[in-house]
Amino acid sequence: MFELLFLGTSASAPSVKRGLSAQIVKHEEYRFLVDCGEGTQRQILQAGVGFRQLSHILITHSHLDHILGLGGLLSTFMRWETIDELHLYGSRSALERVRVLVYEVVLRGKQPPMALHWHEIEPGIFFEAKDFTIRAFPVTHRGPESLGYLFETRPRRPFLAEKAAALGVPFGPERRELVAGRAITLPDGRRIEPDDVLGEWQRGTRLVLVGDAGRTDDLLEVCREADALVIEATYLESEAEMARQFSHLTARQAAELAARAGVQQLILTHISRRYREKDVLEEAQAIFPNTVVARDFDTFLIKRKEA
Repeated sequence: MFELLFLGTSASAPSVKRGLSAQIVKHEEYRFLVDCGEGTQRQILQAGVGFRQLSHILITHSHLDHILGLGGLLSTFMRWETIDELHLYGSRSALERVRVLVYEVVLRGKQPPMALHWHEIEPGIFFEAKDFTIRAFPVTHRGPESLGYLFETRPRRPFLAEKAAALGVPFGPERRELVAGRAITLPDGRRIEPDDVLGEWQRGTRLVLVGDAGRTDDLLEVCREADALVIEATYLESEAEMARQFSHLTARQAAELAARAGVQQLILTHISRRYREKDVLEEAQAIFPNTVVARDFDTFLIKRKEA
């Protein structure tokens, strides 16, 4: 399961009620900040999540409305030394611009208050933990090397408690061994294999996050059967030509992708001040009913739908 917190949901410039692009993905002790638009540190404080453990930042692309908040965030870290190290992930072009912001604007010859780790990533799995992975994938947008991110828990086999009880497997370490894939021997000498008490493999929870995008056909496979798809809806279909011109999506295009990919839930963000939220929602729900438009500070629990 992943917890998703929206810190900024506006497109290009902030509005009265929406900050610029930023989300936090939580999984157990891990926190990942995805993009860091202007004003993100204030949103973090207002959301009540604080800066501790916020040591991984993923950048979708190099446009200023997605990275400018890193300057303020690093400035705060310089004064308060909240974390011991900071990992920044992104494409080469994105990290090049962030480096300029950090070293030439914020630090200006000073040493950073924590160890900075720069991870130049390409499409593929770039982060692996015990029970989940993060995969980067290419996204078409203005300029080079935009990335999206797929958070996915590892496949698992459910423990069949009734079968275990019928075989006389006691509660405690014996069951933990079987869940871990190791056979056990009962006091009466019987050997119990994991296959005796584990069900069929089930895929993990899949959360797909897309920043700005100008097309959807190249996102279909990575989005397929996602439990949640977070994607922009900067324009309405009435201005589809303008969306194409600036390499953005309409709400209808995002909904059509969700429908074709068979996702469970569509969460729209990067909302332009030119539209009413209800109009964005109405256009998308006409194609894909299980759609919501994210607002700043909305929280979603993303988990795999049980068969």
